[in-house]
Amino acid sequence: MEASDANVRAKSGTEEQKHLTASDEAITFMSSIELAELQRCVFSESLAVMSENGSDLGTFSVSVEFSRRAQQPCVLLHAQSQGVIDGCPCGTTVTAYISVDLEVLEEDYHEYVELEGHSVDKKCYLVQHDGQMVISKVTTVGHEETKESVCYPMTALRGLVTEGSSLLMMRLIALRKKLPKNMRFVSLDQRLQTSHTTFNELGLKQLEVGGEVLEGFGVQRTVHCGEDTPAAWQCYLLDDGHLVSRMQVGSPVTMKLVQLPPKTEKNFETIPLAWEDLQMVSEFSDRKEELKADHTSYLRQHPEIRALLSDFLLSLLLRKPNNVFQFAREYFLPFAPRRSPQPNLNAQAQ
Repeated sequence: MEASDANVRAKSGTEEQKHLTASDEAITFMSSIELAELQRCVFSESLAVMSENGSDLGTFSVSVEFSRRAQQPCVLLHAQSQGVIDGCPCGTTVTAYISVDLEVLEEDYHEYVELEGHSVDKKCYLVQHDGQMVISKVTTVGHEETKESVCYPMTALRGLVTEGSSLLMMRLIALRKKLPKNMRFVSLDQRLQTSHTTFNELGLKQLEVGGEVLEGFGVQRTVHCGEDTPAAWQCYLLDDGHLVSRMQVGSPVTMKLVQLPPKTEKNFETIPLAWEDLQMVSEFSDRKEELKADHTSYLRQHPEIRALLSDFLLSLLLRKPNNVFQFAREYFLPFAPRRSPQPNLNAQAQ
């Protein structure tokens, strides 16, 4: 689908914009993150999306793992929500590569809602390239498509927080059980212009999960969008970083944890991690994926392998021999290469 020239906008991020900056407290927080803290954030979780009356509307999931991007060790975050609200299917997917300093290296954001008669689809892609953050956005309403793009020097986006990195930051804040004051970060609004995002502490709250009453640490994230009304999300998390509840202020929809995560052993000795540990994990994961791809390719090139193994297993299950190794030897003996008979040296000697 081609977009008309009138619906394509490209600009520099410095055009007609005030120079917004993050607070010193926000910059200090991002630079103070240790590798051991990120290690504790590596887990997956799933919450139920519920209405005010407790009806199940969908699911919300977040996973964090160590990865590598352009040979640089980093954190990979994937978040997804999907469901049906007011009879309209909708969903959001976020995939972000984040450095250990919480700097966004790359992020892919996709949001959709299927309304009666038409659908709305929004895609936004951010990537660092040559000292700049290149951002492209495609909005499709029905059959009309609008494209926008903008570039910012990374110096202007120091302290940037996005939809993906904010989810990781929530876990880190919960692990520390405290939130510095004046936590003001740089963010991007719907028009791809710079704005501010703030984090404020809500205190402790008793929450019921799976029949148990737990104490959650509350954090409110507020996105300030110029003259528009700020959008705020309130989250409560356990002391291990697991999300218990998440809701947008003014929305009747709430994301709730309905089942407690597996309990982990506390009071264990923390083993400090080094860059070499993270690199080793990344190299191991890369090598494992290479081997899996190589094995899959080989099996695809030789379909007779699957047929041969399938026939062998079928014969094995039908006969059920006591000596499996002897049965396998006899079964595959006809496939062995033919060898010329060896001369009987003893007979020749006689």
